[in-house]
Amino acid sequence: MPPASRTPSQHLIFDADDTLWENNVYFERAIEEFLDFLDHSSLTRREARVVLDEIERANAGIHGYGSRAFARNLRMCYERLAERRLDENDLRAVMAFGERILAQAIEPIAGVPETLAVLAERHDLTLLTKGHAEEQRRKIDDSGLAGYFRHAEIVAEKDVAAYRALVTDLRLDSGRAWMIGNSPKSDINPALAAGLHAVFIPHAATWRLEHAEIVGAETPGRLLTLERFSALLEHF
Repeated sequence: MPPASRTPSQHLIFDADDTLWENNVYFERAIEEFLDFLDHSSLTRREARVVLDEIERANAGIHGYGSRAFARNLRMCYERLAERRLDENDLRAVMAFGERILAQAIEPIAGVPETLAVLAERHDLTLLTKGHAEEQRRKIDDSGLAGYFRHAEIVAEKDVAAYRALVTDLRLDSGRAWMIGNSPKSDINPALAAGLHAVFIPHAATWRLEHAEIVGAETPGRLLTLERFSALLEHF
């Protein structure tokens, strides 16, 4: 695939979690702690995780995303699967596995600050993230990266409508706009469906509910796949 044109008029829209900084690795660690605590006698860890996935999928549209919603999902899973009498101390311990993520320091992914510093001089940068507004705003502020972006927006869901609204509100030329992220479900597919270009940067710890087959990239040049964030400088 030919590289993108290095014109200064490109609109680069960035995902945040697991694109700019580490995120899901902390949730995965909390899930492992939860499964250890549950210690189910008949369900395998994989089977118990399937139940948690079902709860998370069902609750995403109700409670949204973020550490508090995740903690609530852990509690619901424990209430469904626990083989001992439900105890408030146990429930608090389960909730704490998720709530501790709130205190996690923001860890930029390798190469992100240096790459953004260069891109911000060449292009118009926007940050688009989904989740709990207060929690996501704290991450943005604590990351030290906010100054690279002309605009940062937090939405409840990153769907086609959200991308179209962003293009309209910021008066972007969708033909020169690129969504950059690690999630096929939230970053790549809806952006392509909304008429944008996309850059897919896979992350080994992408949340399993964000996995999907990439669709809508049949037109040559609409999708770019990179192995690392810093490779953006080779194309933009």
